[in-house]
Amino acid sequence: MSIHKYEVLLKVVELGSLTRAAEVLGFTQSGVSHIIHGLEREFGFPLLLRDRSGVRLTANGERVLIPMRETVNWNEQLKQVVSSIHGLASGVIRIGTFTSVSVHWLPGMIKEFQRHYPGITFRLIEGDYEEIEEWIANGEIDCGFMTLPARGTFDILPLRQDRMLVIVPPDHPLREADAFPLSRLSEEDFIMPREGSDYDVRRVLEHTGITPNVRFVLGDDYAIIAMVENGLGISILPELVLQGRDHNAGMLELEERSFRSLGLAVQSLSKASPAMRRFLEYVKEWVQQVEKRNVEAWRSTSRDAE
Repeated sequence: MSIHKYEVLLKVVELGSLTRAAEVLGFTQSGVSHIIHGLEREFGFPLLLRDRSGVRLTANGERVLIPMRETVNWNEQLKQVVSSIHGLASGVIRIGTFTSVSVHWLPGMIKEFQRHYPGITFRLIEGDYEEIEEWIANGEIDCGFMTLPARGTFDILPLRQDRMLVIVPPDHPLREADAFPLSRLSEEDFIMPREGSDYDVRRVLEHTGITPNVRFVLGDDYAIIAMVENGLGISILPELVLQGRDHNAGMLELEERSFRSLGLAVQSLSKASPAMRRFLEYVKEWVQQVEKRNVEAWRSTSRDAE
């Protein structure tokens, strides 16, 4: 059986379209259809259903999808092992990520990594925490950034304790306060991240035992900041989302300090590819160096203020 055919089918399923898969793979649509029909003849049953909205797997197609994906992943690992024996670092790393990591970590992280390992390429897929855990469990990605503890059983590389901060409008009476009183959380209009991205905020609220007055629910961190800037409520966001961005919202620690724990998860460290293992080692060192620079910058600013 041809692994190449598996890769074509997986791309069709991922994109939900024969035409889009053909464009990405550099084939004609008829060429992709021919490969899928050949695979169906090989298996002896249909794999795809076609309708106006695109294509989707049949029940039997669903049953073979995971072992097919595992076969493709193991083939990628085999190629990487062979390359490493020849002293070459190569391969593809598929990463699940969310906005704050995509904006503040991954560009610098990948740029530095590829200076040392230009043969290793990346594929980034953005989603919420729930989606990233599902993608890791199904083998759709090699690793994923997430907040801890994870709901699934994964091998985790802890990376950073990220402060959770209350953001308030520019004219809020508590903007210059030392900390935001817990009691005020239930008195203010609150802007909540959408389900799947709200775990960090809900952990904070559940710990305090406070039920906020939720007026808006939004899926984008920067849209939440814009709403707060315009006086439509307050919210709670991680420091990584807020750092390095010009905005007019005030930022305060909670009366009881709170953090989210960021980590990088893989399905199994023992089964990780050579490229993946190199990347994990590098990520840990990179984050440690960034945190060290942040501490030094904070100390320098404190001395200047004195």
